[in-house]
Amino acid sequence: MNYQQQSVAGMNGVELIVALYDGMVRFLYRAIQAIEANDVSGRRIAVKRTLDILIHLQSRLRMDIGGSSAKALAEFYAAIFALCLNGSRLASTVQLKEAIRCVRNVREAWHAIAQDPEVIRLLRENQRKDSPRVPTLVVVPEIQETVTSSWSA
Repeated sequence: MNYQQQSVAGMNGVELIVALYDGMVRFLYRAIQAIEANDVSGRRIAVKRTLDILIHLQSRLRMDIGGSSAKALAEFYAAIFALCLNGSRLASTVQLKEAIRCVRNVREAWHAIAQDPEVIRLLRENQRKDSPRVPTLVVVPEIQETVTSSWSA
């Protein structure tokens, strides 16, 4: 197991979500660099990786638990997906930078949640009950308000 795998193995579900958002930002910056270098293949690969993360996050939403927050995140992911596709199709650094801005905005909300001692306590309790560590949308009601209100796109 390499360092990166060990690092991910020690994360709770919310920290994993933050890491996925960080990955999206990193790949979007790669796509922008590829556009600036006129590297069509590099742009497509970087955008595809971003889309793969979005699809993964979308597939992990729990509408039965998350309610309106899950719906808001589903709409957010769909909007970012469309922005990335269009940005790639048009080779538009402006659209990809807008996607980065939006992703960072929501990422900050997840990061704040990951630092909340009450959330950490609840995550540990849930992890003991459910052995697999699968990031789910909502652990406590306060998360719903934080995630929903932080999206400005």
